[in-house]
Parts: sequence; C-alpha cells; structure tokens
Amino acid sequence: MIARPRPHLPMRPAWLCRNCAAPWPCGPAQLALAAEFYGHSIALAFYLAASMQEAIDDAYGLGLCPDLPALHARFLGWLSLARRSHR
Repeated sequence: MIARPRPHLPMRPAWLCRNCAAPWPCGPAQLALAAEFYGHSIALAFYLAASMQEAIDDAYGLGLCPDLPALHARFLGWLSLARRSHR
C-alpha cells in the first residue's frame, strides 16, 4: 500500500499547518491552493481573506493581539506571485 501525501491544512486556533507546523498557508499549501483555484483567483482571494478573518478572530479569542500587517502578508501577500504568467 502506498501512503498518500498528507495535505497541508490549517490547525486552529493556532493557524499552523497540520503537516509541517509552519504558519498556514505554508509553501506547500500555497501551491495546492493555487492549483485548486487555478483560473479562479478572485475566489481564492475571498477564501484567503475569510481565512485571515477567522485567524484574527481566533487570536482575539485566545486573548492575543494579532499583528494585522503580518497576517495580511501571510494570507494575501503571496497572491500576486501566484497570478504572474510564466514566460
């Protein structure tokens, strides 16, 4: 039996990757999301914005003060790179 690769999904409320423990969305999660939402970049942006809002809500729920610019960069900052055409 061949083991299937484990998906890189968020573990809440910490928003770390369940597979590699990096801040989610980690590199492999970004690649998977870009592939899953290929051709639907607006839907991907909405999904990530909603996930970012959930991460903010979870941080406040834990009594933390989230770093909003860092969360924006983490959840949405990589989108422009995913949309670039390959020459």
